[in-house]
Amino acid sequence: MNAPFLYPRHLQEHLREALADSPVVLIHGPRQCGKSTLARQIGEQTGYVYHTFDDDVLRAAASSDPVRFVGDLGDRVILDEVQRVPELFTSLKAAVDRNRTPGRFILTGSANVLLVPMLADSLAGRMEILRLHPLAQAELAGIRGDFPARLFKGEFKIASHQRLGYELAERIVAGGYPAALVRSTPRRRAVWYRDYIETLVQRDVRQLARISQLEALPRLLTLAACQTARILNISDLASPFQVSRPTIRDYLTLLGNVFLLDELPPWHSNRLSRLVKTPKLHLGDSGVACALLGISAETLMADRQLMGQMLETFVYQEIRRQAGWHESPVSFYHFRDKDGVEVDMVLESEGRHLAGIEVKAASTVTGADFRGLKKLRDAASERFSAGVVLYDGEVTASFGDRLFAVPIRTLWET
Repeated sequence: MNAPFLYPRHLQEHLREALADSPVVLIHGPRQCGKSTLARQIGEQTGYVYHTFDDDVLRAAASSDPVRFVGDLGDRVILDEVQRVPELFTSLKAAVDRNRTPGRFILTGSANVLLVPMLADSLAGRMEILRLHPLAQAELAGIRGDFPARLFKGEFKIASHQRLGYELAERIVAGGYPAALVRSTPRRRAVWYRDYIETLVQRDVRQLARISQLEALPRLLTLAACQTARILNISDLASPFQVSRPTIRDYLTLLGNVFLLDELPPWHSNRLSRLVKTPKLHLGDSGVACALLGISAETLMADRQLMGQMLETFVYQEIRRQAGWHESPVSFYHFRDKDGVEVDMVLESEGRHLAGIEVKAASTVTGADFRGLKKLRDAASERFSAGVVLYDGEVTASFGDRLFAVPIRTLWET
């Protein structure tokens, strides 16, 4: 699965729009997902000067005298890895308040800098925030791809497709990080992912928090990879460690802050009782999950349960990435009741329309696969737009009122 290093990022259009009317634009997302590349590509076209706080001298200068540092900056500046100098935020606020010219600062952050109180207080109302994910399959295919839009419109007509089969397993294991995808073999990509995790834990996580057992984090992340696409179970994750459940909870939050983990909150409705109110866990990228667990495409093809688990995370992350360039915000949830009836993903649009997605590794779909989607449809009533079972099959077909079986490959094919 060879690929060129640079790919068109569909967030480009949103970045240009934000720079046209916002003094500060923050691009945040995991390290090595392409934030700096995107910022510099746009910046080089419009005269931005680039500075990175991965440079020790620059970081020390900004930390020791943030007022002078910001005062010496030019009119259009990219500040990369800004979470490493939180002292800068108050000075940036003062500079923006003196001159609110749109597009003055592009900031990037590899940790969720929105959780840094100084940033939240300083730049509220002055900054637009854009989330960049690792590469979506749609970006790799070079198409726009907006499955959430099709989902909310219920635009699925009868059509034939070719099964992905082994190619689907390869895509899951490869993940979406540009630097991993340029490596020539699955083994070399897995090496990159393992080195990436070690570096991230040793550098970024250490800077964000003082942790007495830093060596526990890679092991905890591996255990979380075993739980990906499952209801979060803190007790199971805590059992191998000599630390408390609240401490493990804090560690998971920290791993979420560097975008290695996502917690999918539960959807709820007044029309339904006995709903599970625990979040669902997903690794931030299927390539990271597979590398942590030593999983190959062959392993996935031989273990259908594991394939289903990793496929759900792969699909969830693909749709989240596409939602990042969707015209309006999309919120993500999961649905599960205490009888075990569930929907893997519930999407809610800005207009409060709902849609549901079930993910199946199988090549066929039956009416029984729509049990959870039917319950969601009945609970949401007129708010329900469509329910889809995504599967590795050959046919797009209707299964009743606003319910469809859709091949997974349509996520990144026109």
